[in-house]
Amino acid sequence: MSTLEEHVDVGVPIDRAWDGLHRVENYPRFLAGVREARTEAGGRARLDVETGGLAREFEAEVSDRAGERVLEWRTTGDPRLAGSFSLLAIDQGHTRVQARVEYDPGTVRETFGGPKGFAQANAIERLVRGDLEQFKEYVEQGR
Repeated sequence: MSTLEEHVDVGVPIDRAWDGLHRVENYPRFLAGVREARTEAGGRARLDVETGGLAREFEAEVSDRAGERVLEWRTTGDPRLAGSFSLLAIDQGHTRVQARVEYDPGTVRETFGGPKGFAQANAIERLVRGDLEQFKEYVEQGR
């Protein structure tokens, strides 16, 4: 398994950032490739994703440790992916959002296509960094 960690500082209070992460239906606004997202019973979310010209549906189990401001997720089928978002208050008006993604490079390549090795790691890093920047814009503009 490979692990990627990225973060972004957003200009909103921690409660507003936390609320933004819990609005699953708004994930298409800041997660690349997500066309539709919805919350389902039992702490699950379903995401319709388009990548590499292919449409796929993923189900994920989502749990949070609200007191710690950590939202964890993992896919329930293939590809096996897991991760978390951790929030840390910098001050009253700023929050650090830390994203962590755990993935198997071979499985990601089989599922989504794309480059191998170092190039794949760079592509995933750019994708996560881009998603975090989109999240920053989403919560700061209050969309």
